[in-house]
Amino acid sequence: MSDATDRLTRFLIDRAGVRGVHVRLDEAWDQVLQRMRGELAAAPAAMEMLGEAIAAAALFTGHTKVDGRLSVQLRSQGPLRTLFAECTAAGTVRGLVRLAPGGEPVPRQLSALGDDSLLAITIENPPAPGRRDPVRYQGLVGLEADSLAGAFEDYFRQSEQLPTRLLLAAGESAVAGLMLQKLPGDEGDDDGWTRSSALFDTLTSTELLDVPVDTLLNRLFHEDGVQLLGGRALRFGCSCSAERVEAMLVSLGEDEALAAAGSSDTPGSAEITCEFCGQQYQVTEARLRQLLEAEAKGLEAPGRTQ
Repeated sequence: MSDATDRLTRFLIDRAGVRGVHVRLDEAWDQVLQRMRGELAAAPAAMEMLGEAIAAAALFTGHTKVDGRLSVQLRSQGPLRTLFAECTAAGTVRGLVRLAPGGEPVPRQLSALGDDSLLAITIENPPAPGRRDPVRYQGLVGLEADSLAGAFEDYFRQSEQLPTRLLLAAGESAVAGLMLQKLPGDEGDDDGWTRSSALFDTLTSTELLDVPVDTLLNRLFHEDGVQLLGGRALRFGCSCSAERVEAMLVSLGEDEALAAAGSSDTPGSAEITCEFCGQQYQVTEARLRQLLEAEAKGLEAPGRTQ
């Protein structure tokens, strides 16, 4: 295995007219698992889906211009209530799973999650000049496919009108992803996409997890000339902050925000623990009242959180 882990790599299959992105996460995935171990101990399907979603979120930042962060979110009323994965422009990733009480097994097929399930890709970029709120773009992903990879393939094929292939893999020690997309226009020869897609179909999840990216791409596509276009390091990181916590409390409204300060173990302070990284925050009642007063007067308040 390669020593270069936790990395996104962009590449071009020149003669075929195909672009691609490869992602592998070892240390970052371990950091996520350490924080989710209790939730995922008896839910291997949820662990796999979380790992695949994190790999997908990272892949998509190599495919689409993202100045802020890109997230993949799945919500359902079934055994898997919430799945959230995020990758930022800075290369930080994080993820979260919440299961329904009772320990009901999580189905591996997306189509078995229930008719009320919702899967979305959201891009949140910094506010436009003179604006306070971030600029958000969201696309809803159909759940007719059995796997996340299949659902995302369908999404990009329909939304961008370009043939797309995606393979996602998650194990206990690593997650990985590979994405191919035909270049727009007449790039490459007439049979280029068919040839690349057929070679892509020979790749297994085990190979994707075990084989270093340069070896993998050369093994699959060497006849068409693979060019590595660069990439970036990835790492676990959380975007939580005292400012975001304060913004969240203010968004609750005065009654709920002050109630949070009155119901914590520390009298006179609201205690908030980040679900992603475990960081704890305390906001005093006096600080809350100051923030609420500023909000009421329309003054500059902390940025919104998601």
